[in-house]
Amino acid sequence: MSRLQTPIRRNDTVVVTAGKDSGKRGRVLKVLPVRNRLIVEGINVIKRHTRPNPQRNIKGGIVEREASLHASNVQLVCPECSKMTRIGHRVLNDGRKVRICRKCEGVVDK
Repeated sequence: MSRLQTPIRRNDTVVVTAGKDSGKRGRVLKVLPVRNRLIVEGINVIKRHTRPNPQRNIKGGIVEREASLHASNVQLVCPECSKMTRIGHRVLNDGRKVRICRKCEGVVDK
């Protein structure tokens, strides 16, 4: 399977644009590039029934955790203008290639 390049990275703030959590903001915890999916903090929470495992110190019961959602259903939030935006790229004078906001032309990368 080929790796799909998503412009969204770990610790980015995103807004969900489709689905049951539409309009919510969250921080990206994990990027799954092979499946083009993201795990976002507090978004798409599901319940899992887990068995107790004393060796791994896991208690049994119903556990709530975040499930992955497709990268096309989220949009990045610009840290400068705090609006959801598409992402562009630009090469700076020092040779670094950075992601930029399409609305305010601000640099998204730190």
